[in-house]
Formats: sequence, C-alpha cells, structure tokens
Amino acid sequence: MTPKIAKKGPYKVTLEEGKKYFWCACGESKNQPFCDGSHQGTGIKPVSFAPEKTGEAYLCGCKHSANKPYCDGSHNKL
Repeated sequence: MTPKIAKKGPYKVTLEEGKKYFWCACGESKNQPFCDGSHQGTGIKPVSFAPEKTGEAYLCGCKHSANKPYCDGSHNKL
C-alpha cells in the first residue's frame, strides 16, 4: 500500500530527548504526525524513534521522506 499524503509539508513539533515517539508512516492517523493506530490493516507500520536532543524538529507530513521520520523536502517533488 502507498501511504496517504497527510500534508504536503512538514509538521513542526517539539520533541524531548530520549522520549520514544511513533511517527505515522501510513498517513491515516488523526493525530498527525504521530501514530494513533489507524495503520491497522494497511501493512504499513509506524516508525519509532527517540530524539538525541530536546527541541523543535520538522517531521515529514507527505510520508515520502528518505530520512523518516524527518522531513527531507520530498514534498516539493509530489
């Protein structure tokens, strides 16, 4: 299954160092850019990550980044 484009741009979020997050990879979550379990049955699993530092980050909204969960500008090519 191809992920649904949730947003053609990044989500600006504040993350905490060492905290475990689950980034939505399917695009179906109602809690973008984070997983809410909506991927069930899609064959796509969320990406778990723990930031190395506290602060702002830009998480991919288009679900096509080569640097998941972070935005790499891929939305500009969609």
